[in-house]
This record gives sequence, structure tokens and C-alpha cells, in this order.
Amino acid sequence: MASRLSLSLYRTLEKVVAFKPNTIFVRYMSQDNHENFTKVTDDEKGIRTIQLNDPKKRNALSLNMLQALHNNLSTGVDDLRVIILRSQGPVWSAGHDLKELTSKQGREYHRKVFETCSDVMTLIQDLPIPVIAAVSGLATAAGAQLVASCDIAVAAESAKFATPGVSVGLFCSTPAVAVGRAVPRKVAMEMLFTGHPISAQDALLHGLVSRVVPDDQLNTEVRKIAERICETSREVVALGKATFHAQMNLERREAYRLTSAVMVENLSLEDGQEGIKAFIEKRKPSWSHRNKKVH
Repeated sequence: MASRLSLSLYRTLEKVVAFKPNTIFVRYMSQDNHENFTKVTDDEKGIRTIQLNDPKKRNALSLNMLQALHNNLSTGVDDLRVIILRSQGPVWSAGHDLKELTSKQGREYHRKVFETCSDVMTLIQDLPIPVIAAVSGLATAAGAQLVASCDIAVAAESAKFATPGVSVGLFCSTPAVAVGRAVPRKVAMEMLFTGHPISAQDALLHGLVSRVVPDDQLNTEVRKIAERICETSREVVALGKATFHAQMNLERREAYRLTSAVMVENLSLEDGQEGIKAFIEKRKPSWSHRNKKVH
């Protein structure tokens, strides 16, 4: 295989194939100061629901909220299949807490806020399981960034999205990383330069969300998607997610070379062969969810 792939591509393949769900690095172990900022529930199917739980502050992504999210996303995930992000209150998330961004806190504190936020957004895409945003209400600035960073986003019809930092003198440069990768460039630039919100339907049209549903059906529809994912092999999904994000950064020919090699690796997995055998034998597959090679 090494002879057929460039060295850099081969190393990318090694990282994708060798990715282990158990090696998530947890930076924020102590939750004493931020345990009430989120509410977390795990169910018997392996679905974790993380609820932003600070409606009085419009679920702002304060440093405490971000640290809570990092813990919730990285602690005890080995047996999980899906994570759902939702919120309490009429605002899904108003983005960063501007009271933390005054000169009083200083540059080091500001640096910590944005580095922690970037860690959370990166972690979502590095996790071996899908993360679904269930968006109700308004998601602005880093709140829109959080939606854009998720693997799947389902929005209620009343939801709106904006990057309004320019209106308060703080351009949404970090939200632009995720939003700019989710929507066409000119749409992103209009959102960033004007700060004007877009509707859920416009967000769907431009690719910021994957589905729009009636407000009273949001949780039901998100649950259906999560349960469907639970019917698949965890190991295959982990490999597929890692590969998808890796190939998006490559030139087309390199992307095909990488993904072709990954398909071969996928076929060598125990669950890869089990799925094919089950299809041929006209039965439901019995997944092992293990990173075990059979050939």
C-alpha cells in the first residue's frame, strides 16, 4: 500500500485506520465550577444528550460553559453511539459571553476562551461518533459555529442563525472557520459582513443544517436519526467519519486514493465482512463493534 500512496497520504491513512475511540484526551477533568452549565443524560442505546442549560444568559458559550461541553463530549464516550446537542430556553446559544471579553479580563483570559472554544469545535469532528445539533431558537456567533461544527444539524422551523459580531466591533473570525466550511463563500461573507440572521429554510438551502422540521417535532425527528445510527456498526461509522473529514482536505485525486485504500481496510474489518454476509444471507447483521481484522 505504501508504494501506491504518497508518504503524506499514507500517513493520513495510518491516522484514519489507527484511530481509537478510547484515546480521547480529556483536558478539563474538574467540573466543580461548571457542572450546572449543561445537563447530560445517557440512555440504554448509547445516545447521550447534552443540553445547554444557562437560559438566563442565553446559553452563552462562557469559559465555564465551554469547559463543561468539553468534559461532556470527551468523558465516558467509549460505549456511546451518538451525541445530541440541544438547549433550554428560546435562544439556542448567543455565542461568547461578551462580559468575559472586556479589557478587565486581559489578553491571557481572552486567549484561553478562544483556544478552549476551538478545542471544543475540533473535538466534535475528531470524535469517533456522530454529533447531532437539535436547534431551536436563535444560534448566533459561536453558537452558529457550534451548529456548523456538528456532523448533522436539524433545525426547528422557527430557528435562526447569525454571525453578528461585526455589529459590536468583534468580527466573527473563529465562527467563520466552521460556517465558511458549511455554506457557500458568498453566503458566509454576507452573514459575516452584515450580521443579519438567516432563517432555518435559508440555512437548509445553503447547507448550514441538514433538515428543517416543525418546532414540536424537533426532538422526535432528531431521536429517529440517532436511533438509525445506533443500528449500524460503531467501528465502521468511526472509520467513515474520520475518513470523510480527512479526505475533505485533500485534492480530488488524492482523496480518491485515500478513500480507496480505506475501503480496502474497511473490508478487512470483522463488521465489514459481517455486513456483506448478512446482506447475501438476507438477514440482519450482528455487529461486534470491534476494531478487529479478519484478513
